[in-house]
Amino acid sequence: MALNRRVVEVTERIAARSQARRSAYLARLDAAAGKEPVRKGLSCTNLAHAFAAAPGGDKLWLREQRRANIGIVSAYNDMLSAHQPLEHYPDIIKAAVREVGATAQFAGGVPAMCDGVTQGHVGMELSLFSRDVIAMATAVALAHNMFDAAVCLGVCDKIVPGLLIGALQFGHLPFVFVPAGPMTSGMSNSEKARVRQLHAEGKLSRAELLEAESQSYHSAGTCTFYGTANSNQMLMEIMGLHLPGSAFVNPGTPLRDALTAEAGRRAAAITALGTEFTPIGRMIDERAIVNGLVGLLATGGSTNHTIHLIAIARAAGIDINWDDFNDLSAAVPLLTRMYPNGSADVNHFHAAGGMGFLMGELLDAGLLHADVDTVVGKGLAAFRHEPWLDEGKLAWRPAPSVSGDSDVLATVAQPFSADGGVKLLRGNLGRAVIKTSAVKPQHRIVEAPALVLDSQDELLAAFKRGELERDFVAVVRFQGPRANGMPELHKLTPALGVLQDRGFKVALVTDGRMSGASGKVPAAIHVTPECVNGGPLVLVRTGDLIRLDAEAGVLEAKVDAAEWAQRTAQAAHLDANRFGGGRELFEVFRQNATGAEEGAMSFLLP
Repeated sequence: MALNRRVVEVTERIAARSQARRSAYLARLDAAAGKEPVRKGLSCTNLAHAFAAAPGGDKLWLREQRRANIGIVSAYNDMLSAHQPLEHYPDIIKAAVREVGATAQFAGGVPAMCDGVTQGHVGMELSLFSRDVIAMATAVALAHNMFDAAVCLGVCDKIVPGLLIGALQFGHLPFVFVPAGPMTSGMSNSEKARVRQLHAEGKLSRAELLEAESQSYHSAGTCTFYGTANSNQMLMEIMGLHLPGSAFVNPGTPLRDALTAEAGRRAAAITALGTEFTPIGRMIDERAIVNGLVGLLATGGSTNHTIHLIAIARAAGIDINWDDFNDLSAAVPLLTRMYPNGSADVNHFHAAGGMGFLMGELLDAGLLHADVDTVVGKGLAAFRHEPWLDEGKLAWRPAPSVSGDSDVLATVAQPFSADGGVKLLRGNLGRAVIKTSAVKPQHRIVEAPALVLDSQDELLAAFKRGELERDFVAVVRFQGPRANGMPELHKLTPALGVLQDRGFKVALVTDGRMSGASGKVPAAIHVTPECVNGGPLVLVRTGDLIRLDAEAGVLEAKVDAAEWAQRTAQAAHLDANRFGGGRELFEVFRQNATGAEEGAMSFLLP
């Protein structure tokens, strides 16, 4: 199938835009690459330190320096359900690579925080920048120059982007990414949302809310809604960094363990010591990035990736922006219905045909670059298959050619929507993104008076006082990366959802983020430039008429131009965001953060 014209156009302009930076990145990669293990450059003292604690057999092989040594970087902790299964993966990987004559060492751990735990609290102001901490921690783990390849264990929101950004700084090495898999299905996502709204209205007690939440998040594994964590897993698979079909296999199963073992063996097979050398820096090129964008749009994935994918691409010397998301969205149909875009969860998606069916549809429609490198070889043909255990042995078979549930997984011929549901908004308030895939058509255009606020708590307090029984656009300012670390504002969703259900026209406009699970209420998010940098959102006054038009891509304050030109920015009151909960340590991140459309990065990548 010939490539879709829009996919070709966007890929070509990304390549042209990135030419100088990408060439410089590849030159640095080539300078670091070599056909011999990099640890051969270590002195005897260095090397002795590095294998002093290794088991006897591994120590002999490491001393010889003729066999592949795999570094393991993990986000394991046992508080978070998504990362708890990773506890035993290093042992599985070490045993598997010994079978193929290689060794593996646990290179280092990276932090993993959960937006579900920190939502609405001080910790959320560290969340976005934890991605950059994870990238740096990954670099520290790999800086010992002991490894011929690496395996990255991580799942959730900032963890996988951070691991990948860090890995790309060692682009001369191969990497395989390994997920934990989703927990089994609990309370339905639609019922969970209903309970949250009832509690927001004061109709359910805290005890009843906690019981419902406990039925939703009930065991080890990733949360089952299609938010940022599961969008991460889709991306790693469609970009060729996972084994085919491995994204959504439940933890604690024989198949999950078999896939983890095989990931270790593949890492050993693709080092420079073998015949399948696949360095990640060459694998993640502009075609792989476009494949990731297409996958995000086709699945209605998390808006957080309108930030993270930009940062990931930049780490590989590639420049993308929101125009690329917007233009591809017009050509890529929406093929899945998972919460918040529907009622199903990722387990339903996986059972209906999952990634194998999805990628087959996109490949047949010419919407994916089929000829990219992957951790299992050249091209995406292998990703039309799904893993299974054939008499206890890992094998792959063709994924279903027909959707097992057309309410969850659609075809390109009969999609849920003709577009991918991510739109770029432009106007006198700046540039912003909006996710329309979960917003009903009748709610996609809102024109109403502004209610200007400087925190989400102000809005919730007004809601509880009964002051919001009307049409309005909530303008929540000073929520960008440099202001307070750009926390998610997801706890606004139940209150705004209640008001929308009562028949009021409501919307959110903010230079902050919303959760990957948000979408019911129209939200113009990531407004850039952010307020603390003098973005025009600071000129809005309560009562101004705001127009948010997701169909036409418009975000504007309908204020007389002469009056608008005379307005001055209102001061931010940010002192309270600089102290407590570890925020003091992140001042350097806030001071150096780039804008949302530049990836909200706290470091300057060359």
